Amino acid sequence: MQPGEYPDTHNSGTMQTRRSSNRLARETSPYLLQHASNPVDWYPWGGEAFSRAKREDRPLFLSIGYSACHWCHVMARESFENNEVAGILNKHFVCIKVDREERPDVDSVYMGICQQLTGQGGWPLTIIMTPEKKPFFAGTYFPKTGRAGMPGLTDILITIANLWETRRDELYAAAEQILSDAHLLHKSPSGDPDRHLLDKGFRELAAQFDSANGGFGRAPKFPAPHNILFLLRYWQMTGENRALDMAEQTLDAIRQGGIWDHVGGGMHRYATDARWLVPHFEKMLSDQAMLVLASTEAYAATGKIRYRTIAEECIAYVLRELRDPGGGFYTAEDADSPAGEGAYYLWTEEEIARILGLDAAFASILFSLTPLPGSEKHASIISAAGPDPVLLKNLGITEQELISRRAGILRRLAHEREKRPKPARDTKILTDTNALFCTALARAGRVLGNPSYTDAAACTLRFLLQNMRNGEGRILHHSGGGEHAVPGFADDYAHLVAAHIELYKATSDIACIKEAVTINALLLTHYRDKEGGGFFTTADTAVDLPVQKKEWYDGAVPSANTTAFENLTALYRLTGNDVFNEAALECARFITGAASRAPHAVTGFLAALACSPLTGNTQDLVIAGDPANAGTQTLLAVARRQYLPGLLILLRPPGKAGDEVDTVFPVVQGKVPHEGKATAYLCTGLACLPPVSDPQELVNQLSMRDKKNRPLNKG
Repeated sequence: MQPGEYPDTHNSGTMQTRRSSNRLARETSPYLLQHASNPVDWYPWGGEAFSRAKREDRPLFLSIGYSACHWCHVMARESFENNEVAGILNKHFVCIKVDREERPDVDSVYMGICQQLTGQGGWPLTIIMTPEKKPFFAGTYFPKTGRAGMPGLTDILITIANLWETRRDELYAAAEQILSDAHLLHKSPSGDPDRHLLDKGFRELAAQFDSANGGFGRAPKFPAPHNILFLLRYWQMTGENRALDMAEQTLDAIRQGGIWDHVGGGMHRYATDARWLVPHFEKMLSDQAMLVLASTEAYAATGKIRYRTIAEECIAYVLRELRDPGGGFYTAEDADSPAGEGAYYLWTEEEIARILGLDAAFASILFSLTPLPGSEKHASIISAAGPDPVLLKNLGITEQELISRRAGILRRLAHEREKRPKPARDTKILTDTNALFCTALARAGRVLGNPSYTDAAACTLRFLLQNMRNGEGRILHHSGGGEHAVPGFADDYAHLVAAHIELYKATSDIACIKEAVTINALLLTHYRDKEGGGFFTTADTAVDLPVQKKEWYDGAVPSANTTAFENLTALYRLTGNDVFNEAALECARFITGAASRAPHAVTGFLAALACSPLTGNTQDLVIAGDPANAGTQTLLAVARRQYLPGLLILLRPPGKAGDEVDTVFPVVQGKVPHEGKATAYLCTGLACLPPVSDPQELVNQLSMRDKKNRPLNKG
């Protein structure tokens, strides 16, 4: 045996060897550390790997995944922990492992290549490329050996190793063509964003809507909460009832299905079936944030308690399971646990009967059990037996009794589940997903009237600003400690700006807007595409990727360009600075041009566009008064209670504080309390209404809207 190796009988009855650790043992990413003892001679993404590939004239084998990814674990067990596969990789390739959450820029470029070549994507992502990082082969999961029409990884590797020796010119030519096509994809013509784009996006979503089960398309079903946000805002703007119905049916189906963790709260990544019953069990912080935003807005739009409950239970899960004691939130919980995929979340009828006793019969009315396909122990997934109105009718009990008895049953199941080995957590703290969850917390705090959520958002934002900045004031994506720090991407800046704007809306603290302007200035300086509009993923100093990516597509979360557009629009309305307006228009034209053929792919952008000045669906409200005064707080509460996504509320306090606000928000200048009472000044477009101090008069003014629109929530 060589130094650093030890006997290994994994998956074999014969003596084999593998390294006790590889270079990934020096990394901080939980995903990379999962592969630190693989027999594959892994490198992290960086110059050391690229230099070796050039020096030894070898192709690069790039594998991208993340710690909560089930199929990443499967490919690791089948191939990367296997000495035969490792031998082929180590002999013919220089191998690189990347955590997609730590390096979303790398993932974005090569995932785009995979989709370009194969028409699909996913993780684990498998790329083979030249030493210059130019890809010529792409795919996702491959089994060790071929099966069911799927090629095996060993065959692929041996074939490519032979081609590298005998027909290398063809591989280089293919790589050049692939990159040329990739560059063209990022140079789409600009378009004109207007209400027609919203109408087309709605029609496309309606055509894809699953009227039987909620959601869009067939299995697998992804929640896509930004679809719900767009539909709610489209309904608010147009009065199109079908948009509201689609949003509610989808949200209800998610909450009733197995994709929702009924025992512990929170939402799983996606459902493998069309009925939302069988989930892929990982839980992502970003998914929780998006669901909180969608359910909070649904509550604001409808006043229905069940949507408030979704937001509250989702937040409770994150605060309980994903919050780091030192500040910030963890990235994810794994799909797998020591007992197998999803085992932590599964139940048998015998277990439930033993735990609940006499209440088991009542639980069987409230919940359904769906057997997990392939489960050897006949374990099942819990889902709701039906919507609450149906359950109430069938049971003949009050809503309060239903809520109380269900909560008691779930508490007992949760107590029992706590005894099980938990899924692993990815303890990375990432700026963009943390900021996104802060946005959700601040909005929930404002809409639901829960200051503890707002406080949690403010606390986490302070943590991010203290720990995710370098010595020059630039934002980090992941601190990682010393040499492992990852520079920030456009998403980090955009989501930090958005979180501070949302925190201002919840607190009226002008310091939030000052911080947002400071961070946004760095985004404009280092990421802006002044020729094509929008923002590149990486800064102007980034040099280690073959394509400078500019995202327009809204995936699991809205793209950096969507978030930046919404931020710039808000900052322009707040400050009147034309630089923000110009950048917002450039961004909107870039996204519109890229998505002109498929606007349903940018529903996050459509949601932002629906409440922007570009579609005329905005109102500016200045409330002049002492924040400590009951009259001021009443006017603020009345305005915040309405479902008006395009309403921007500014507070102008008296005295020196008001003078300071004047310097940041020119729109508030000259607006003072009338006859000593807190006063509201409402403007729509270029027209302003008379100032009012009576809350009901303010409600009446806010109600003066297009006849098509639904009435406001006056409760």
